[in-house]
Amino acid sequence: MSIDRKAAVQRWKERKPAPGIYAIRAPDGGVWLGQSPDTTGVQNRHWFTLRHGSHANRALQAAWNTHGEEAFRFEIIEALAEEDDPIILSSQLRDALRRWRQALAAPAA
Repeated sequence: MSIDRKAAVQRWKERKPAPGIYAIRAPDGGVWLGQSPDTTGVQNRHWFTLRHGSHANRALQAAWNTHGEEAFRFEIIEALAEEDDPIILSSQLRDALRRWRQALAAPAA
């Protein structure tokens, strides 16, 4: 199977960002929340640092080390509408994350 690298890069550049709030869930009930202006690749970033033992959140890293990768779930819990103004988007993400942290009593990822 041949992949047209140039076309793939172009599709990636033209994709629409997907802002939102996400959760990383551990099998023991632990939940870590985060926000991103583009949730498309955020799971890969977290999994990469967790696999290498270098995640900034020590509690999440400890849970990962205890339970292993297969035990964790990543989910988008709220998708936000596209917003061109980065200041407005940042405010919307911050407010949504605050709301979810209160609702789930969960720390930051």
